[in-house]
Amino acid sequence: MHITQLNRECLLHLFSFLDKDSRKNLARTCPQLQDVFEDPALWPLLHFRSLTELKKDNFLLSPVLKNLSICWHSSRVQVCSIEDWLKSAFQRSICSRHESLVNDFLFQVCDRCPNLASVTLSGCGHVTDDCLARLLRCCPRLRTLRLENCARVTNRTLVAVAAHGRALQTLHVDFCRNVSASGLRRLRAACPRLALRAEHSATMIPDQPPRALPAPGAALRKLLPR
Repeated sequence: MHITQLNRECLLHLFSFLDKDSRKNLARTCPQLQDVFEDPALWPLLHFRSLTELKKDNFLLSPVLKNLSICWHSSRVQVCSIEDWLKSAFQRSICSRHESLVNDFLFQVCDRCPNLASVTLSGCGHVTDDCLARLLRCCPRLRTLRLENCARVTNRTLVAVAAHGRALQTLHVDFCRNVSASGLRRLRAACPRLALRAEHSATMIPDQPPRALPAPGAALRKLLPR
């Protein structure tokens, strides 16, 4: 029996055991398998191990998507977590290649995946409070939000959770240095039933404003006699 002789249910089951690249490669072999690849029922779960995977065309976003995770474990995560004003020109050039990738991708998720139930973001140093607030508004069935080492996440995300996360049951903000103890206390008071975890976040040193540079010649004038 040839694979194309299998019924739709069997083909979907077969595809479900394959990773994204293998699904895409198999779909290229004939129109019938391409049609299976494009079936939303095949895509209730998406997991990405690097930001470059977000730019590929080997997956499908649809209202069927329930679970999404983007876990970037790379040495570049440390570079992206550095405060912008402290980055060298070389470090800024590295970050510029993927700075908007996660936010742009999540905006697509907001538009296409209203039934999302669980999101995990790890090492996504450029994801913003505004992006997460929009996600909470557009995905009213979101029950679990796990954030780890997301340097730009602040207390504004906690405020958005209290305002829009009506279905949210679990929130993790681990190693998010710009989340404060006072912000966590306010969220616990506003959402007492929320399972909230913030491992090391409130104890980390938050971002500091850029230090003012002395005016040209200021150091020299201090040394001159008056």
